[in-house]
Amino acid sequence: MKKPNLEHYVDAGKRATQWHADHKKRMKECKFDTIAVHGIYSMQEALDFNQGSTIEPIYMSASQGFRDSDEMEAALSYQIPTWCYSRIGNPSMYYLEGALALLETYGTDIDASCCATSSGMAAIYSACEPFLVFDKNNPTQEMNFVATCQVYGGTFQQFAVRKDEERNIKWKKVIDSSNIEEWESLIDENTRFLYGEMPSNPGQSFFDVEAVAKVAHKHGIPLIIDSTVATPALLRPLAYGADIVIHSVTKTMTTSGFGVSGAVIARKNLVSNIDNDFMKADFGMYIKALPNRDIGPNISPMNAILTLNDLRTLRSKVDLMSRSTMKVAEWLEKHPHIEQVDYLGLESHPLHELAKKYLVLVDSEYDDLYNEKVNRYGHLMSFRVKGGAQATRDVFDGLQRIFRATDLGRIKSIATIPAISTHSQQGEEARKLADVPANLIRLNVGAEHPDDVIADLEQALSVLDGHVIETSSPEYSAGGASSARLRK
Repeated sequence: MKKPNLEHYVDAGKRATQWHADHKKRMKECKFDTIAVHGIYSMQEALDFNQGSTIEPIYMSASQGFRDSDEMEAALSYQIPTWCYSRIGNPSMYYLEGALALLETYGTDIDASCCATSSGMAAIYSACEPFLVFDKNNPTQEMNFVATCQVYGGTFQQFAVRKDEERNIKWKKVIDSSNIEEWESLIDENTRFLYGEMPSNPGQSFFDVEAVAKVAHKHGIPLIIDSTVATPALLRPLAYGADIVIHSVTKTMTTSGFGVSGAVIARKNLVSNIDNDFMKADFGMYIKALPNRDIGPNISPMNAILTLNDLRTLRSKVDLMSRSTMKVAEWLEKHPHIEQVDYLGLESHPLHELAKKYLVLVDSEYDDLYNEKVNRYGHLMSFRVKGGAQATRDVFDGLQRIFRATDLGRIKSIATIPAISTHSQQGEEARKLADVPANLIRLNVGAEHPDDVIADLEQALSVLDGHVIETSSPEYSAGGASSARLRK
């Protein structure tokens, strides 16, 4: 029998690549829930390679063995699909990336690729850095990027400190992201990309992504959207012209709270003023195969599978928690100790009508419960307590079922005070710019019954009435936080 050579492996790789491409096309024709459940994992793959496993296996091996030197050469030169090393690629990562790319392009003919990362912060870095490169012929060239100031605290630090302060890559801040003229006024010949978070964490800032994408493309630059809070169950920015979508997949997509991960999903042939054909043709594959290969921020196999498993019921969970959040927001809006409620689902929110255009529960028109398109606004909201910072802390400390943590997107309700946690490092002036006051509590409503969430908020807010809030024990808990609330 003739020994396989390099050409044999390359041809086999092409056939495998074509089979997987055809399978993805078939999956793209399925409904959102079917894609979320199955992703790109096929019955044929299960039977031929995975002992018939109905669920994607966890491939914990750090590297792949090769049949001979020719297969190794073909793999390491990227001539054939390979799992050569898990820092770059791994079957478990591939299953997650394929599912996310299909979900983000659902309902469109857009072709996109995905690179899963170790965290949401790694995703932001991976999405932005390829555009922040010097022209070889002009190494002293100035460069900048335009981004909303209403972003997650970690994003603010990455932009303000790691890029602007340390590397002199200027961050031009958009104060009112709903003002399209403000976006355009900040762009110049040195601008590399536009960036926005929608809905923003924690303030629920929102903008017309379709209009901003047109502005970006008019100037030959890409639009990057952080869509962590919405998830593709409510919003798919690529469908409205965005070039790249990033997620802290740790959040709503991984509702269980077990996995930590991020993702960069990019349309093929994106817009950019950078002279890099590979990057523009297939951004997701480019960052996986080159920059992230060298820097090492890609996801681990275990976290990939934990995340993938949580994705399977994404639409129904987002629907349930969105409905509960609306009920909680409406209750809070009427409470005498609440100054303001920030939730796009409320008609009182100044950006409600704009959000209504974009935030729609995917496939609700095919759901027997609705039989029409319905709006959902996610399960993140914030509210501002009357009485200032100390009153806010008192209410926060009075929570008994809603966890005090910096996390969000969980199946359990979680609250934090961003000014002293997620946004503390950016300083008072920057928090004022982003409208993150000391009396703001961010609330992620989980899958509990909303009446029980409201009951916990009600008893916590009652501390401002001078009521005694009783607990089972007046002693300090093992975690170090007081489990008793005394009358103020």
